[in-house]
Amino acid sequence: MTETERTPAAATGEKQPFDLGTGPGRVLVWFYGVFTVAAASRSIVQMILDFGRAPLAYVLSAVAALVYGFITYSLVRGGEKARRTALVCCAAELLGVLVVGTWTMAEPSAFADATVWSDFGMGYLFIPVILPITGMMWLRRARTA
Repeated sequence: MTETERTPAAATGEKQPFDLGTGPGRVLVWFYGVFTVAAASRSIVQMILDFGRAPLAYVLSAVAALVYGFITYSLVRGGEKARRTALVCCAAELLGVLVVGTWTMAEPSAFADATVWSDFGMGYLFIPVILPITGMMWLRRARTA
């Protein structure tokens, strides 16, 4: 083993890759993981038991679960490409929360049942609207680290 192989990247002046799942990123991974399971479980059960009652709401909850799962995976995977992908997904998630939240407030009759993003995530203590903002802040910080 040569001296450069034993020397950490920081000591040689190389920029170390930023681990997205450390520090505050670990909390984001936990929240996104929990929301992945919650949204997926909810939508699967609702689609199996009573899909005809509120198909739009149940499909939107399934889409939320997919977005949450992809962000979770990206945060755990790490790296610049995963960071950029997670940033785009967080922006899409925020857009979804804002659109669905506004839609459910303006036209409540359009939804026979609530989605994860209904009323800006009020049923989930507004975490669905806070999470993408927090995620984007962390991912932008990770870029400069």
